[in-house]
Amino acid sequence: MVKIQTKRAIEEMTSYPLGFTPEELMNQYHLKTIRKMSDNENIYGCSPNVRESIIQNMQKLFLYPDGKTSLLIQKLSAFYNLNAEQLIIGNGSEELIRLLTRAFINPGDEAVLADMTFPRYEANIVIEGGISVKVPLANGVHDLPAMYEKITPRTKMIFICNPNNPTGTIVEKQELYHFIEKVPENILIVLDEAYYEYVTSNGYLQSVPLIDKHSNLVILRTFSKIYGLAGLRVGYGIMNSNIVHELHKVKDVFNVNQLAQTAAVTALENKDFILDCADKNDKERIFVCEFLEKNGLNYYPSQTNFVFIYCQFPVVEKLISNGFLVRELKYHGYTDAFRITLGTREDNKAFLEVISQIISERAVENGNNARKS
Repeated sequence: MVKIQTKRAIEEMTSYPLGFTPEELMNQYHLKTIRKMSDNENIYGCSPNVRESIIQNMQKLFLYPDGKTSLLIQKLSAFYNLNAEQLIIGNGSEELIRLLTRAFINPGDEAVLADMTFPRYEANIVIEGGISVKVPLANGVHDLPAMYEKITPRTKMIFICNPNNPTGTIVEKQELYHFIEKVPENILIVLDEAYYEYVTSNGYLQSVPLIDKHSNLVILRTFSKIYGLAGLRVGYGIMNSNIVHELHKVKDVFNVNQLAQTAAVTALENKDFILDCADKNDKERIFVCEFLEKNGLNYYPSQTNFVFIYCQFPVVEKLISNGFLVRELKYHGYTDAFRITLGTREDNKAFLEVISQIISERAVENGNNARKS
């Protein structure tokens, strides 16, 4: 047994629950195929242009990548009409979360976040010796009034995942706008918008135009979701240039590999592919949610490429045994909750067929129990 003392802050932490791989489940359940619908990846992959750009750059693998990520920042600057100094690139937006807590959270500082949201916020707060102040969601949505009430002189940061992972919900734009307006300027507001491109609601706040007015606002976005580059890990942050300057002090020198930078630049240029993926996703989201609504299954209205479903009877085990890898979620007050990534129409039909089978079996079981009683 190792006798070296770890950081006290991480002694009670647990590692991120990665779950089973498709290969592990195929062996365990003796399945020939499995549909991976657990990690919110883009089922349609990435643009063909991206694959071609990666092939063309394979000859440069012996070189270190551009530590300044110059070309990608240049392209994002033009894409959003921002100054290059307002942008920073990360090894996924998760790295940027880590850089923010590393640069700004001191031991004893507080950070306010939802109780059901992306778990890496809390993990990185705790690693730096900070205190995570968790606020329950209200009907699956960030409760901004309650979060505001938790602000104290020790509050350094507020995390808002919008759309939220794992519920898929968004905060109404006027409510979020007024929240940003009234939070003190010495508190960082981190808007994690990883699923931004999937949103179709007119009630969603367009946050980028607020950057120049609010020096404490940070927006995180990623190429891992709709752009289909989850395997390459590229995210980016939009924020005040002074915050970018501080994050560079704690950033790894060559944090984003060469192929990832090349792929992200190409992906950003292929707008038609992104619009097509968003349109397909919207149709599948409506298709799945209409079924859930019709059959009385509990779910939260999603603005992402996944749906959070919570039942009052076992579902997850049956789905897995039928070849569907979903993300099982353990939250207080939710019985047999899971998050399913939207797939193709074929994927979604097959998923709903299994759900229908579970509902039918449940009805028969309830009928038998009623006759016995």
